[in-house]
Amino acid sequence: MQRYLQYALITLALVVLQTTIIPFISVANTVPDVMVIWIVYIAVQAGQIPATVAGFAAGIAIDLISGQFLGLSALSKTIAGFLAGYFYSDNKIEQTLGSYRFLLVVALASFIHNVVYFTIFVQGTNTGLFTAVFQFGILSTMYTTAAALFPVFSFHRKLA
Repeated sequence: MQRYLQYALITLALVVLQTTIIPFISVANTVPDVMVIWIVYIAVQAGQIPATVAGFAAGIAIDLISGQFLGLSALSKTIAGFLAGYFYSDNKIEQTLGSYRFLLVVALASFIHNVVYFTIFVQGTNTGLFTAVFQFGILSTMYTTAAALFPVFSFHRKLA
């Protein structure tokens, strides 16, 4: 129970960070999605159900704060958490968190998140689906994966 309370408090802090400070480090109007990194961390640490719930909670909180498209972040982050949960292995938590495998899971979850998000977000606009998904989605995936290097290095140092 205490672990889930810690997850909730960290999720709340990261939602505030994602909506207030992270937009200041944008590159070409692309920001890293620290919530996807956190959701993948929960998936690797605790499994599929906690990651799915965390994805929904973080997504709905971001939707409520941003006020853009209610439910879209919740849907895409829930799917990302569910997908990342398949990479949970009770025996390999530390090895996954401190290696390239974590980066691969973050990249995959971020890409699926972005495909779902931008496919729905651009409906009814002049922006083409291919442009939105591959231009914004791949750039955001690459930036998010690069930001995931920080926790990987941190856990790698703990293992060494």
